[in-house]
Amino acid sequence: MSISNQKILIVGGGSGMGLALARRCVEAGAEIIIAGRGEQRLREAREALGNPAGLDMAVVDIAREDQVAALFARIGALDHIVSTAADIEGAYRLLPELDLKAAQRAVDSKLFGPLLLAKHGARQLAVSGSMTFVSGIAAYRPAARGSVVAAVNAALEGLVRALAVELAPIRVNAVSPGWVDTEIWAQVAGDRKAEMLAAMAERLPVGRVGQPADIADAIFFLIGNGFTTGTTLHVEGGHRLV
Repeated sequence: MSISNQKILIVGGGSGMGLALARRCVEAGAEIIIAGRGEQRLREAREALGNPAGLDMAVVDIAREDQVAALFARIGALDHIVSTAADIEGAYRLLPELDLKAAQRAVDSKLFGPLLLAKHGARQLAVSGSMTFVSGIAAYRPAARGSVVAAVNAALEGLVRALAVELAPIRVNAVSPGWVDTEIWAQVAGDRKAEMLAAMAERLPVGRVGQPADIADAIFFLIGNGFTTGTTLHVEGGHRLV
């Protein structure tokens, strides 16, 4: 299915996977709104994409229901909603070190945020439209320090299945990435980012970690495939096999 001239909201579109998806969609002729909490980051993303005429930006915290409602009131009808947003700073910790406020921010960004996007955005989606959210490999291969991230990813996938039933015929799916080379790894690994990613690359059947464009391609597929809903698409280089 062509997405030319379709209108797509990408929450988290200022960096990483969301920015890669925005680039892919702009190239395909779609009208894009990139959204996130940081206006400067969104402006930099817009410049990186070449300031295309069909690109708008919106500053919003998707954990705030009033802001989500105001966002949809402003942008009007849509064809697709995507969220790659994830705030895990401080949440990737061993239990004795875990700050509950950091854990709550992770839940807000990856579970309640998508729930609010669905609550307020579904009524503005075309019946042929879709929502796509991003979970992650931690739900399947949890590690020490990763209890919060594993739990919220698994919960998001459960939400996706329920929304696919409740909001039908609107399609609702998730992409579950493996280890992807994005700036979020600076929060997880600090100065050991390059070392940890290199070690994982040696383990994976594909011989490398993911890039934002790999995940963007998977989301792009789910946006365009009208016969896929309630599904988690794993894009993890074979991580679940090792």
